[in-house]
Amino acid sequence: MDFIEILKVLFLGLVEGITEWLPISSTGHMILVDELLPLKVSPEFMEMFRVVIQLGAILAVIVLYWNKIFPFTLKEKNFIKPGSINLWIKIVIACAPAGVIGILFDDKIDELFYNPTTVAITLILYGILFIVIENRNKTRVPKISDLATLPISTAFLIGIFQLLSLIPGTSRSGTTILGAILIGTSRFVATEFTFFLAIPIMAGASLLKVLKFGFDFTSTELLTLILGMLSAFVVSIIAIKFLVGYIKKNDFKAFGVYRIILGFIVIVYFLTVGA
Repeated sequence: MDFIEILKVLFLGLVEGITEWLPISSTGHMILVDELLPLKVSPEFMEMFRVVIQLGAILAVIVLYWNKIFPFTLKEKNFIKPGSINLWIKIVIACAPAGVIGILFDDKIDELFYNPTTVAITLILYGILFIVIENRNKTRVPKISDLATLPISTAFLIGIFQLLSLIPGTSRSGTTILGAILIGTSRFVATEFTFFLAIPIMAGASLLKVLKFGFDFTSTELLTLILGMLSAFVVSIIAIKFLVGYIKKNDFKAFGVYRIILGFIVIVYFLTVGA
């Protein structure tokens, strides 16, 4: 594996680490990076790599929120933290819809929707929605401002919104954040819950892709995966901390504008250079 290929892999990890958590669509960015900086790997490996690289991003959430999500402790008599168990119940319920549909229709969804046109349309559409919904919520007071008080029924509804993220370009974090805000949560609760939903969804998607690809990796493919995940992990730590700090003082409209611009860039690129 030469130095240039290593730099490409590290850059892909950087893109994944940033775009997985900010509501701007990791898929839209990955499509552009694939076109501009293609790796010297098989199409089958690249399809798997784009998903499995997310494991590095998941690890960042686990490290940052370990005390909140790990359900066991030596500080309590029964070794179980009720708050964490309650949180995981909500996470599992919210992830069930996308998990079931994703397993059943993974190949069909990729076949129908993994293309620049779909990604460009969803980038622009959800960018507009971010702006419209944030303008609509300017004077509204959130009904749910603490994750501990998030009802299980609301968690399930957020999971329904997460189904939309199966279409490339929508952004998993984008759909769940928009859905949660519409339902009545604060930006902070919507964002934090989105982080936690990523753990089972992304781990499951990665396992599915690896099983389809097989475990017979070459040394170069294995190194590519490890470097990509490591890069995604480091950058995800920074991106998550940035987003948590950002939403304390700002809304999501800037991300909406960015999505719209990126959507038009994707359209222009594939109508001209990529044609």
